[in-house]
Amino acid sequence: QVQVVESGGGLVQAGGSLRLSCAASGSIFSINGMGWYRQAPGKQRELVATVSSGGITNYAGSVKGRFTISGDNAMNTVYLQMNRLKPEDTAVYYCAADLRPRGLLSRTERYWGQGTQVTVSS
Repeated sequence: QVQVVESGGGLVQAGGSLRLSCAASGSIFSINGMGWYRQAPGKQRELVATVSSGGITNYAGSVKGRFTISGDNAMNTVYLQMNRLKPEDTAVYYCAADLRPRGLLSRTERYWGQGTQVTVSS
């Protein structure tokens, strides 16, 4: 069994900072990459930032320069440091892990966390 668990959401004033954490655990053979996505009310889920097992990062244009994604050496924990937050950053933030579970017939799939609410007040 594989679990992906986020933490660190909350309420913050515009201009403030928050740090989200995400941990993948369980019977994992390998992790190709992890990332953060968000979904605001009435909108589709969108990419925020990703990091590959090789350390390559990718950011949405709307967060570039304000958000930083990082991971530990084992790449089973990732963080999203969010600075200079804006009201439009308000959303449920989801962590995703592209990983291969242990098992002879397993394949790489995307596993999602349950989401954590981030609310930025103006």
